[in-house]
Amino acid sequence: MQPIADAFEGLSSAEAEKRAANGQANAMPRQRENGVLDILRRNVLTLFNLLNLWLAALLFWVGSHRDMLFLGVVISNTLIGVIQELRAKRTHDRLQLLSEGRVRVLRDGAECRLPPQELVLGDVALLSRGDQVPADAQVLSGLAHVDESLLTGESEPVHKRPGDSLYSGSFLVGGSVTVRLTAVGAQSYAGQLQQAARKVRRPSSELMRDMRRIIRWVSILILPIGIGMFLKQYFTMDVDLQGAVTKTVASMLGMIPEGLILLTSVSLAAGVVKLGGSNALVNELFGIETLARTDVVCMDKTGTLTSGEMTLEETLPLNGASQDEIAACLGALLGAFSDETTTTRALAAAYPIGGEKPAAAVPFSSARKWSAGYWKALGTVALGAPERLACGEALEMAQAQAAQGRRVLMLARTAEALDGEALPDGLVPMALLCLRDTLRPNVQKTVRYFGQQNVTLKVISGDSPLTASHAAMAAGVPGAGRMVDVSLLSGEKDYAALSREYTVFGRVSPEDKRGLIEALKADGHGVAMVGDGVNDIPALKAADCSIAMAGGSDAACRVAQICLLNADFDVLPQIVLEGRRVINNITRASSLFLVKNIFSLLLSVLLLALPFVYPFAPIQLTLISALTIGVPSFVLALQPSRDRVRGSFLRNVITRALPGGVCTAALIIPLMAFSNRLGFSTETVSTLSTLIAGYSGMVALFLTCLPLNPLRGALVALMTAVFAVAVLFFPQVFYLVSIAGKQWTILAGAAVLAPAVQVGLGALVRQAGNGRPAATHPA
Repeated sequence: MQPIADAFEGLSSAEAEKRAANGQANAMPRQRENGVLDILRRNVLTLFNLLNLWLAALLFWVGSHRDMLFLGVVISNTLIGVIQELRAKRTHDRLQLLSEGRVRVLRDGAECRLPPQELVLGDVALLSRGDQVPADAQVLSGLAHVDESLLTGESEPVHKRPGDSLYSGSFLVGGSVTVRLTAVGAQSYAGQLQQAARKVRRPSSELMRDMRRIIRWVSILILPIGIGMFLKQYFTMDVDLQGAVTKTVASMLGMIPEGLILLTSVSLAAGVVKLGGSNALVNELFGIETLARTDVVCMDKTGTLTSGEMTLEETLPLNGASQDEIAACLGALLGAFSDETTTTRALAAAYPIGGEKPAAAVPFSSARKWSAGYWKALGTVALGAPERLACGEALEMAQAQAAQGRRVLMLARTAEALDGEALPDGLVPMALLCLRDTLRPNVQKTVRYFGQQNVTLKVISGDSPLTASHAAMAAGVPGAGRMVDVSLLSGEKDYAALSREYTVFGRVSPEDKRGLIEALKADGHGVAMVGDGVNDIPALKAADCSIAMAGGSDAACRVAQICLLNADFDVLPQIVLEGRRVINNITRASSLFLVKNIFSLLLSVLLLALPFVYPFAPIQLTLISALTIGVPSFVLALQPSRDRVRGSFLRNVITRALPGGVCTAALIIPLMAFSNRLGFSTETVSTLSTLIAGYSGMVALFLTCLPLNPLRGALVALMTAVFAVAVLFFPQVFYLVSIAGKQWTILAGAAVLAPAVQVGLGALVRQAGNGRPAATHPA
């Protein structure tokens, strides 16, 4: 730490530690950490892992050690899940570290840099251009222009001087100040908004909700069916203890979707790692899913569509002023003040700054809305809002330019000297300076992409509706001319009607933003909110998917599901495409899991009533599962897929899986029913059932992989070849016996029926599904 000479020494380290211990630290509400132990517990201590261990213990007890091979799949699945989630956590932690800033603070009379969360009430901080105010504070010394658009949505900087208040989440765009923190953490303005937002319940993930339903159904069914299967086979079918336990374990294994949750976690974690390469920090895994389902994207103007910088579009001379005169007067005035704002930077980029100091000067303030300086050679030169500097025709011209969405300043001049902080008489307008917000790079391309995907865009801004509308028009937002000033609406606002009628909403409060989001959701839309300010937090929490632009409010980045660290709006299409890839492939692969679960459930329920022994051994189902489900599902989960996510995940999965599951059960039940008449032994029935189930699973895999590409075609061919090798060269391992005569006829018939039945059932299921009323999404 370097000692500095300043009248404000700040707190001592001992006092700061005392205040932190008393709960006066600048600690904002945070979500629960996702640590290594959480990842291990989530992947290891699962219901299905515990059930698998219990089933393996039963097999070990009765001596069926070979049938415990499924434990290898369970262990490998768990390891894959842990490794992939740890990899995603490393990516998340690295990006989060990159996003953290530090604050210059005085401690023990010396300057040091601390993370915002280590500041305490009463700390003295040094802030300069570009710094974000870390907590509510009072200015002790210095002058600054502060951008409070993250709080209010207004993009016009506010002048701050000693005694003025600063609010957490605002930015210094010019000047430098020494401040004392007056409210920290949850007591600050940003903290209060974040606390209020915590009362808004985060929309749950449809994917996780449906996964829990599947787990709940399986948990309810599996134990009663397993107990019934054991009692029936041991006491009524005269099967010995080892056989009864083995067959019961096989039936229960068939009903467990053991890799389904793992597949989901691995796919989402892989998405996190991939998006991390684009500097998109994913705070919640299921934010990827919810964005993929979005059909309405709401966004702020400042910091989202626009970069927060200004561009001088046009200079309109007045009263015969020449460009040289305008340049001399404006350059002199720009050089008179050291404060740098987005407006002065835009003007300085077009006109050279003069070096002569004025004899008198009045700095800009938000109350005056003008600044001025006096030089003997030039007289008094003033720059500010046209309504403060002129009237008549010049003011009408300025108002006409403002109606086009421009920010208009007037340059005026008089030979009279400044009189204190009052403008002299005789000001003659010299020029209108027409500025416009600078759009973010590639924003038009991103807007076009959303239009092509039938995603509706809404601009919800605290700025004036006219300014927001013109920025939206420049970005290419469809319907940008349909705008409303929400602050002018009296009485209780009908957010539902407003959200249907308008595209651009101006002068919107944080509560209005949340109300509009909730109205869109109530209309059946999937809503994403893109923002960067403290005033966006309630809307971010209420949205189905929340996206924060880094460089804005740290609190907004914390509550958002996804944070764009480069503040690059152009990354959004990549996130949407990654979400679609993940969800579409999870749906595709999940249907493979449920094929086995459906046929095992149907078979087990029927065999509780029919006088037959369960035909499979655990190791046979392990072979079928590994080749028709396990390996293919993880390959399919990483395939490209750009189709828009539609419909319910659970309904889509069951629709895909039902034909394969019903077909397999329908082919095996008649085989068992006629096995005694045909003189087939139990071993023969088990072999035929394994071959039929394996072939039917391959057909389901083939249909799932449509349309085929080289990788998916190779996957089907490889799995089929491995299954054939296992059957032909390792029959003893899988309890398979030789077949002959009529048995080949049965297999040939099953080979013909399986694809025909699955295709036919698939068509019937889709037709039945299309006949159901679909959810509507009003425009």
